[in-house]
Amino acid sequence: MTETSNKKRAGGGIFGFFAGDKVLWIITAALVIISILVVYSSTAKMGYKPNSTRTAMDFLQQHLIILGVMCLPIVLIVHRINCRVFNRLALWAYLISLGLTLGVQFMGVATNGAARWIPIFGFQFQPSEALKIATILFLARQLSSRQNIMDRLRIIPSLNPVKWFTDPEQKKIWKSGTLPILAPILASCIVIFPAHTSSAVLVFGVSLVMMFIGRVRMVELGKFVGLAVAAVGLIALLGLGRADTAGGRVSTWIDLWTHSQVDKSVHDLTDTECSMIAIHEGGLLGRGAGRSSVRVEMTHPESDYIYAFFVEEYGLIMALLVLLLYLWIFFRGIEIFKRCETAFPGLLVLGLVSLLTCQALLHIMVTVNLIPETGQNLPLISRGGSSMIFTAMAIGMIQSVSRQNDEKSHDKPRGESIVGK
Repeated sequence: MTETSNKKRAGGGIFGFFAGDKVLWIITAALVIISILVVYSSTAKMGYKPNSTRTAMDFLQQHLIILGVMCLPIVLIVHRINCRVFNRLALWAYLISLGLTLGVQFMGVATNGAARWIPIFGFQFQPSEALKIATILFLARQLSSRQNIMDRLRIIPSLNPVKWFTDPEQKKIWKSGTLPILAPILASCIVIFPAHTSSAVLVFGVSLVMMFIGRVRMVELGKFVGLAVAAVGLIALLGLGRADTAGGRVSTWIDLWTHSQVDKSVHDLTDTECSMIAIHEGGLLGRGAGRSSVRVEMTHPESDYIYAFFVEEYGLIMALLVLLLYLWIFFRGIEIFKRCETAFPGLLVLGLVSLLTCQALLHIMVTVNLIPETGQNLPLISRGGSSMIFTAMAIGMIQSVSRQNDEKSHDKPRGESIVGK
């Protein structure tokens, strides 16, 4: 079959308008439908606040506008863009996102002691969401362009700064490995960390996975992890950034596991305790749509704890199906990755599905108190404009790679094939 025939076959049929991985389209649609149901129900509390001028229907309309007017066009447009365009725009996307995330510390809207949002025409824009995607995009470009030297590439320089300027070997490490690969990851984590510590950890973890798949040497990865652990310990010791907030959340998490909470008033319960009560109240089949009682006591049932709220109304069985949908996204991403013949699209897909899945798992683990509170929302379900928009962009990029796999239209630059594929 010729390449032209492959392109026609990939774009034909009832799903021709939605090219790419059909299963992933169905999973995305299912999660969006769930989002509409739970956002409408969870925002009822916000409509009953004193002096509130908005109803649950107002919040639902806003959510539908974000989904239909912004997210749907974005995912449809992005999934038709050629991957070579993503590659060419990676540097600019990274630099702009990095600059905005840094700038939000000085001109952003402060909430809960952290400046995370920039008000734009009445819309609260969270640039750290853009930076998470841009970091993956840029790292995929940097790793893919160095596949032919990756088996001998060093990215961790000497811990002696004097050698950086006097030792030719150290200068080579900085030029070929540290600056192009390590520096972007560190820069992203550093600028995200003061406002959203868990997002910085998430970016670090996904970057580590990408470097491993991108064939960075294990000894270099080991050094990188060791230095990162030492840096986090130093930050905690000095109380930098939001170390006090993170420490408080860890202390609360430990307290919930080690001390009885039965004597607490319902108004003194933490959001995590409320989420566990919601899960208990939901049982196997749930209390029914719109019948949650715990949402009144939660601070953010529509975002940070929406999974627990979903369990209360729809039950553990439906909640497990939602969890399986997120895991399915990851495995669909692996299938798309396996079909990529070059490194850039493969690393891009793997990074994006790892980000979406890990963020979902972090959110779910918080609701059952397996880890301290992180503030991570549930991708494609939680209410939030910036998160929804950039998740749609990520889905569009994944589908773009899948579409080009079907069409066999990926560029094949010399030296970009991943060894072993």
